[in-house]
Amino acid sequence: MMRLKWPILAVLVVLAALPALAAVKKEEKTRVQLGGALGRIVNMFGGRAAREGVTSTAAVKGNRKRTVTGDTGQIIDLDEEKIYDLDMKGKSYRVTTFEEMRRRMQEAMEKAREQAAASPTAPPAPEEGREMQVDFNIKESGQRKTISSYDCREVVLTVSVYEKGKTLEESGGMVVTGNIWLAPRIAALKEMEEFELRYAQKIGEMFASAMTPEQAGALMASYPYMMQAMSKFNAESVNLDGTAILTTMTMEGVQSREQLAQSQQQGGEQGAASGGVPNVPTPTGVAIGLGRRVFGRRREQNQQEQPAAAPGRSTLMTMTDELVKVSTDVPDTDVAVPNGFRLRN
Repeated sequence: MMRLKWPILAVLVVLAALPALAAVKKEEKTRVQLGGALGRIVNMFGGRAAREGVTSTAAVKGNRKRTVTGDTGQIIDLDEEKIYDLDMKGKSYRVTTFEEMRRRMQEAMEKAREQAAASPTAPPAPEEGREMQVDFNIKESGQRKTISSYDCREVVLTVSVYEKGKTLEESGGMVVTGNIWLAPRIAALKEMEEFELRYAQKIGEMFASAMTPEQAGALMASYPYMMQAMSKFNAESVNLDGTAILTTMTMEGVQSREQLAQSQQQGGEQGAASGGVPNVPTPTGVAIGLGRRVFGRRREQNQQEQPAAAPGRSTLMTMTDELVKVSTDVPDTDVAVPNGFRLRN
C-alpha cells in the first residue's frame, strides 16, 4: 500500500503546483476614423457607428481568446494556431490557420506592389538594404481626469520611423502618437496583454486589428513603415506603468522634402487624391473593406471634420479605444464556438 501511495502523492503535488488557468473578460468601445479619401469612403458606410464607435466584448482563458462585436465574432487559438470567424446572426463559423493568414497577407502585399508599380504616379521602389530608424518618446502631460470611475493620468507616447542617417523631414516616414489615459494597473488585464503579445509574435502586428489579411497586406504595401511603427507602439504601450482606460492613437504619413516641394508645386492636387501623401496609391478597397468590417453596411453619409495636419503631414488613421468594464468570471463557453453553430466552407 505504501508503495502505491507515494506515486499518487507525487502526482497530486505536481498538479497542485501547476498555475491556475488565468482568465479575464473586458468590454470596450472603439472608434476608427480614416483620413483623407479613405475617411470619405468609410464615412459612406459609417452612420451612427462611425460617430459613436462600436462596443465589443473580449474574453481570454489560457491560450484562447474570443471577441464579439455585434453580429460578428472571432476566436483565436494559439495552441491550434487557428482563427474561427463567427457569424453570430447566421450561427455559423469558418476556420483559418495562421499559416494561411500569413500567405494571404503576403499575396495581397505582392499584388498591391504590382498595381502600384503599374501606376503612372507610383513612387520609386525602396532601395534594397535601406535601413530605417525607429525613435520613441514617452512623456507625462501632467493632465488628470476621471474616466469610467477610474482616476487617470495622461501619458503621450510618440513613435517615429524614418531613414537612418536623415531627419524625419528629410526622408519622410511615419509618426504614431498615442494619448493614453492610465489608471493604476488592473492586475486581471495582464493576461489579456500577454495574450496579445503572444499572438503578435506568432502572426504579426497588423492582424491584431479588425483588418483581413488582404486589407493588412495592401496597407503595408502602401505604407511600408506601418509595421515597424505599430510594433514599437504596442511594445512600449505594454511597458507603461498602469492600465490604459482611454487611448487615442493617431497615425500620420510624413512627406520627404522632395515630395513636399512637388506637391506644393502641383497645387496639392496629387496630395489630395492620395489622402495628403503624394505619389502614394490610395487603397480604396482597403477603406471599403475596413469600413464595412468595423462599422457595418449602413450607407448613411456622415461628414466629419478632420483636424488640420502640419504641412507635409497627413492623418492616415485615428483610433480611440475606451475600456468600459473588466471581469474575471470567464466560463469555458465564453471562449468557445457557441452551441448550434455550423462549420461553413
